[in-house]
Amino acid sequence: MVESLDELQIKLFADGANLNEMKTMSNLRHISGLTTNPTLMNKAGITNYVDFAKEALEIVEGKPISFEVFSDELSEMCQQGLILNSLGENVYVKVPITNSFGIYTHEVIAELNKNGVKVNVTAVMHPLQVIKVLDSFDVAIPGYVSIFAGRIADTMRDPIPFVKETLKVLADHPKIEVIWASPREVLNIVQAQDSGCHIITATADILKKLSFINYDLEKFSLDTVKMFLNDAHKSGFSIS
Repeated sequence: MVESLDELQIKLFADGANLNEMKTMSNLRHISGLTTNPTLMNKAGITNYVDFAKEALEIVEGKPISFEVFSDELSEMCQQGLILNSLGENVYVKVPITNSFGIYTHEVIAELNKNGVKVNVTAVMHPLQVIKVLDSFDVAIPGYVSIFAGRIADTMRDPIPFVKETLKVLADHPKIEVIWASPREVLNIVQAQDSGCHIITATADILKKLSFINYDLEKFSLDTVKMFLNDAHKSGFSIS
């Protein structure tokens, strides 16, 4: 069992699009990088992508951050990736494993790597998908592969074998780090670490729960009872 944050070997990335939360997370010593995506940006009310990205880059102060392309056309993905890359040396460009038609984006990955762009291949669900784009990676260029382990688990499949197999697939690409994406609970951090994953990215809501590492369970039980009692009183409930 992990007794404290200092025992974690896996890198923690904060996932979000709220600039205030991103600043708070980035200032924490145990947060090594940040990620975002168009869905989170939409929920946060972001209307100007480039302005948001520039503000976020000022906040993270050199830590790696991933911004995602959103075109469905492969050529336009490349153009967007080059623009995002130009915003900062610590930018990783998120490229989905396929577009919405299921066309694999190996051409985009190869073209961006050719131009020195660090790519984060996202929305990956199976190691076979990684095999299909494996030859696109330039072994000299750092990058990430984001396995959506939480979504795999939503299908009642254990994501750990998928992660381990992906690590084997990428064995000859030491500069490509595997990210455990879309976690559902703090326990996933331990699972990701034990699977050999390099990074786990999680929302602020999950990362805030790190304060409960090794928390006394009897006290946790009492805290929960008090919460139920306080909320019942606030609601003005009665049983009669």
